Amino acid sequence: MIVQILPDAEADLEAVGDYMARDNPRRALSFVRELRELREKCTRLADMYVAFPIVPRYEDRGVRHRVHGGHQIFYRVVGQPPERIDVIHVLHSARNYAAILFP
Repeated sequence: MIVQILPDAEADLEAVGDYMARDNPRRALSFVRELRELREKCTRLADMYVAFPIVPRYEDRGVRHRVHGGHQIFYRVVGQPPERIDVIHVLHSARNYAAILFP
């Protein structure tokens, strides 16, 4: 199955790296490894896309999330039967995801 990281999710990943570089350059270097891990977790959703829960209170939108460290990967399974997975956002767990995902 294809996993597509949508532009908003790519921008999220870049923003985290930019924030780290601005705030703590040494931490930004170690974040490169974490960024690879986050991307790997996104691509591995193809193997286990139903293993992670639908976002509470937004079941009708079909958005699921996978936690990885201090981040959450938000995605939607597209097609019936499933054809692909769209990763829509990758956000730090402290952020108000509802305001971003469901404005």
